[in-house]
Amino acid sequence: MSNERVFKPMSGWGMLALNQLLYPGLAAGLIGTAVLLDQYDLSPLVGVPLLVGIVLALAGNIIVSTGFMILAPNQAGVLVLFGRYIGTVKTNGFWWVNPFASKRKVSLRAHNLNSDKLKVNDRAGNPIEIAAVVVWRVRDTFAACFDVESYVDYVNIQSESALRHLASAYPYDSWEEGTDNVVSLRGNIDEVSEALERELEERLDKAGVEVMEARLSHLAYAPEIAGAMLQRQQAAAIIAARQKIVEGAVGMVQMALDKLSHDQIVDLDPERRAAMVSNLLVVLCGEREPRPVINAGTLY
Repeated sequence: MSNERVFKPMSGWGMLALNQLLYPGLAAGLIGTAVLLDQYDLSPLVGVPLLVGIVLALAGNIIVSTGFMILAPNQAGVLVLFGRYIGTVKTNGFWWVNPFASKRKVSLRAHNLNSDKLKVNDRAGNPIEIAAVVVWRVRDTFAACFDVESYVDYVNIQSESALRHLASAYPYDSWEEGTDNVVSLRGNIDEVSEALERELEERLDKAGVEVMEARLSHLAYAPEIAGAMLQRQQAAAIIAARQKIVEGAVGMVQMALDKLSHDQIVDLDPERRAAMVSNLLVVLCGEREPRPVINAGTLY
């Protein structure tokens, strides 16, 4: 539960006018009292207390001058009086608050965190490089200032920890698990980014930080296995392509034989039928263009 309290301060313009009027008045009083003491034999019992009072008033006016605070848009001021949190000013403008209260300004603007490339192991144990971009902002100024030592450092460290945990929870690619239904880092970017955003939201909630967006910005195999994994991916792609070619070729051969039989174009015995199937598969599945040989004799 948030402990943040919104504090409504006094406008600084009225206090500024009063403060600036007091300076010349107190200065004139100080000079006049000194002149009376020096030249007109004013009784010290009257003049000295008056002089001390004017000096104290001038010191008090100087202290009052330290209570002014300027806040820009999307900026908050956290106020602490003698160790006690008294509230947060979230309205931009020129304000005056208790001069004895410490004023800490906290930016409410959106921040971009571009993490460094991390070398971690995915779920299959392969070393990979991964990085992310996180967009965040302070939601609760009390938690950001008092629940953690430094909310900026907290965001950086927890983002790195969440990214490492995410990388170890998913395989780099789905073929490493032997099925296409597995959520992978490379094949399911949106799902992985949503999982990263949820985990960051849970981790950074303690610091009063809201995660607006989190996405992977870099994903690759580590250099020491990148070449081998590329060859493996190419081999898997070739196998998948060959499977499609064979499936299509078998369908075309079946269609050709059915068409020849249905239209009674030629009647093939099992041996010739097997030879035709073999020839058609060679033609359809071969990597090179076939060179036909014209049969000038009879079929048999």
